[in-house]
Amino acid sequence: MTGHSSKRIDQSRSAARDLRPTRVRWHIISLLSIITALTYLDRLNLSIAGKAIQDEFAFSTQTMGWILSAFVLGYALFQVLGGWLGDRYGSRTILTVAILWWSAFTAATAVSACLPLAGWFGLAWSFAIVRFLLGVGEAAAFPNSNRMVACWIGETQRGVANSLFLAGIGAGGVLTPLFIVAIMQRWGWRMSFYLCGLLGVVVALVWHLYATNRPEDHPRVNAQELNLILSSRARDLSAPERRSTPWGLIFSSGSVWGLVLSYFCLGYSAYIFYTWFFIYLVRERGLTVTQGSLAGSTPFVAIVVFTPLGGWFSDRAVARLGRHRGRQAAVWTGLVFSAAALWAGGHTPNNTLAILLLALAAGFNLFATASWWAASNDLTRNFSGSLSGLMNMFGNLGGWVSPILTAHIATRISWTAALDTAALVMLAAGALWILVNAGDDIEGVGKVS
Repeated sequence: MTGHSSKRIDQSRSAARDLRPTRVRWHIISLLSIITALTYLDRLNLSIAGKAIQDEFAFSTQTMGWILSAFVLGYALFQVLGGWLGDRYGSRTILTVAILWWSAFTAATAVSACLPLAGWFGLAWSFAIVRFLLGVGEAAAFPNSNRMVACWIGETQRGVANSLFLAGIGAGGVLTPLFIVAIMQRWGWRMSFYLCGLLGVVVALVWHLYATNRPEDHPRVNAQELNLILSSRARDLSAPERRSTPWGLIFSSGSVWGLVLSYFCLGYSAYIFYTWFFIYLVRERGLTVTQGSLAGSTPFVAIVVFTPLGGWFSDRAVARLGRHRGRQAAVWTGLVFSAAALWAGGHTPNNTLAILLLALAAGFNLFATASWWAASNDLTRNFSGSLSGLMNMFGNLGGWVSPILTAHIATRISWTAALDTAALVMLAAGALWILVNAGDDIEGVGKVS
């Protein structure tokens, strides 16, 4: 009897396991977080190595600002194309090609001074063109990650899922200063770019072997998980679409214009941390390179913590207030705290307190950011790649302006004035959300609260 009872218990446990949904959707989100971390490793590495490059090639602060901005310009201009390709051909292949592309140009940064471009256009232009092309590759990352969220995650968890892949920004930001400085001190700044490129090849291979465009096509998704995904999704959008993106409907939506213009302002303020922050700490605050690498990671520690909180808060606010007021509440909460911390950090003479306040500013910035990406899925599910690409193009055009204007204000007036400007622009981003109603459906299917 005991043997038969044990067998029945084992069978019951096995049946229970079979009835539980698998968690492949969260494995996909985890991979997207790793890809996001890789994008920030490859975009932030130049800001960490920037001082060594400036010293070696005698680049002025303003010249370095243009080189840092070159990446952002390429990244911004090709967002829409990257998102459209994902909507049309599927995000798995597009992301694989994109990772390999930008990894190649990450490695090429190390030899920018030796490329024919240096002879044709000059040394600074050679660096700028390579970084521009790196940005072209990375442009596909966020729109296609956002589309994967739309395909793999139901409506009630969009904020959380978007925040988890965005948390890769924080992870990349925490690891980049430590990783790049350690390699620079041991083997020089060039080796850091070679190793970043090699890491990208590994990530591309893992992504291509594991991911699928549709949960229906993944061999490890069981029926329970598939039902869970499909039951909370408004329609089956997971197959790559061959229909034309409804640009007329997109551009005629007031909510879209509020979304993209506010993201331009958000991008301006966010890129303070992605470009000049390390150099600001070393040159203005007087930290050593090692101290700067540690302090420079604090905003990204805050991003790791606050981004998932922002996604969770956004989903809970939507559950209580509806999509319109819920997404607005999450954005306004994050941006008010972020702007206040950024202003206070710039005016604080104590370095430790300033670093903590500026880290909080970055954390609350990303607390709010999750709602932009969730709203792009709220507004259109079938064409979320195209819309989020448009949104991120505007955000990164703001990011392209940011290092140039920040360098100008810091040089002509002061670094404090430059940070104050970023805080004001952040408040403008919040004000523009008056125009955004995440309950709109720009595909014309209907409106929800």
